[in-house]
Amino acid sequence: MRMRLHELSPAVGSRKKAFRKGRGPGSGNGKTAGKGHKGQNARSGGGVRPGFEGGQMPLYRRLPKRGFVNIFSTKYAILNVQDLNEKFNDGDVVDTQKILKMGLVKKLLSGVKILGNGELSKKLEIRVAAFSKSAKEKIEKAGGRIEVK
Repeated sequence: MRMRLHELSPAVGSRKKAFRKGRGPGSGNGKTAGKGHKGQNARSGGGVRPGFEGGQMPLYRRLPKRGFVNIFSTKYAILNVQDLNEKFNDGDVVDTQKILKMGLVKKLLSGVKILGNGELSKKLEIRVAAFSKSAKEKIEKAGGRIEVK
């Protein structure tokens, strides 16, 4: 016997109707609807903002503020030319997806940047987001090509 889509239903007891507050005295939660009598939390839009500590100097103002965080900076996943030399064969086309698939970088961030640490003896065609000056020189010296994506 096959199960059909129209025969599917949730398990008994797994679906519960939402409790509707403030719907008359017969509901058991009418009148003040669980908000008590008057006060800030009983009002519409009532309650305090996140981080409010009842007038005490809040934690985010008590702690010292230091430095500057540039939220617009580009963070690259970095990779050295020696890593490319070890993992790729002569004549390979190296791009971001291949680098990620081989596990040379864990997270792409804003893209991959190739740095010039180590030696490169293979002719590779590399297509990534950025290159350091020394990495460019080493890749071109080995007969490879670079392409900024």
